[in-house]
Amino acid sequence: MSQGRVLVVDDEVEVRKSVRLILSKAGYDVVEAEDGESGVRAIKRGDNPFALGAIVCDLNMPKMGGMEAIPYFRSQFPHASVVVLSGEVTSERARVLLKQGVSDILQKPINQATLLAAIKKVFDAGEWKDNKS
Repeated sequence: MSQGRVLVVDDEVEVRKSVRLILSKAGYDVVEAEDGESGVRAIKRGDNPFALGAIVCDLNMPKMGGMEAIPYFRSQFPHASVVVLSGEVTSERARVLLKQGVSDILQKPINQATLLAAIKKVFDAGEWKDNKS
């Protein structure tokens, strides 16, 4: 049985692959997108967008970066928690992201234990389950 569904939005193929492997091995279903625009499309075309429990999102991406995509994710899918995974998070960006309702901000390179702890915390909080169809 799945632990939950996670959308991973990052323009770096190796980062997406690493995050997918880490989360898949821990029992999560993972959907990947290469930028914010693709992430929005992936959520909209999914069979049950309310089953999405978390979004792991980079900030610096082509087409639509995380700073633009995250407010959309939060407004359209308030049941899904957002975890930022980026190599470039300034204190000013962190303040803005936290005001937007981001659950956690993680630094690249990926630390497996930290990533799993952040995602586990999101799913343990259970907000997304109340909206799951």
